[in-house]
Amino acid sequence: MALPEGDAPNAFDAAASGAAAPPAAELDSQLGSIDWSVLPKGSVRLGLTVPSGVLAADAMGDPGCPPVVLVPGVMGSKEDFSLLMPLLAAQGYYVLAYDLAGQYESAAAGPENLTPPRDHYDYDLFVEDLYAVLQTLREPAHVLGYSFAGVIAELGLLRYPELYRTLTLMSAPPEPGLAFRSVSILGRFAPLVSGPASADLIVWGVKRNFARVPASRMDLVRRRFQVTRRQSIRDIITLMRHVPDVRAQLAEQALPKLVAVGEHDVWPNRVHAGFARAIKARLAVYRGGHSPCETAPNQLARDLLALYADGAPPAVG
Repeated sequence: MALPEGDAPNAFDAAASGAAAPPAAELDSQLGSIDWSVLPKGSVRLGLTVPSGVLAADAMGDPGCPPVVLVPGVMGSKEDFSLLMPLLAAQGYYVLAYDLAGQYESAAAGPENLTPPRDHYDYDLFVEDLYAVLQTLREPAHVLGYSFAGVIAELGLLRYPELYRTLTLMSAPPEPGLAFRSVSILGRFAPLVSGPASADLIVWGVKRNFARVPASRMDLVRRRFQVTRRQSIRDIITLMRHVPDVRAQLAEQALPKLVAVGEHDVWPNRVHAGFARAIKARLAVYRGGHSPCETAPNQLARDLLALYADGAPPAVG
């Protein structure tokens, strides 16, 4: 469900039922058990050289088609988009997803590889990595940033607008400054706990599966923790205590924008709705939690394709 200009959501699947295929919400309700360790059939593994090192990536579709770049968040990976990538590639897009520096199969990428070397992962590192990825493509891309990576996608757009066709912020921090202040339970304690301590608490909760994700999903989560650098998690959570306020600058960007979230995201829907209005973005709300790409991929793909159509270059002739 996509709504223009940050209107408040009032339905979860506005797609009309047609004879050709079931509505997207129905398809999402039929998702079965998934082996998240297996990348989509037909995908290609890549190693992308960026300032922080080499990033592990996965691509689907014809490289000559309009590009889509999907960026996962902290403690995530390219596999988070395994259900979404085939849906977009089937509609004529070249879809690329990569692990952030320090995360999962990009664990070796880090600030020590920069010129000159630095001690910590910071916003500039992640933005310049994204820039290097976008530079490998033949034309401007449709960029989706998931959770923390939404902030990176925002900063990338403001620094390199010529490389973007559209911007999607999926479950991204909707507030500047201390991003956790409106998160239930954690929010009241966030100002009192340091970034590294917050990171350790979040990792502890994820490992114990308080979100009650399926066992097959937890297998991937545990595998990622075995290799993801703890420093990268601590540095990112610290960065999320200092989210830049770029709402006014984002609102000035004329390209199509989408804020996509779950009904039960970690941030309240009312805060996401306010953020969408502030940056002049559409708002999409789906049943589920923090991961619409996992729980509502068909609905998300439907809304992305509508966004991409609005962000397509004008026809010649």
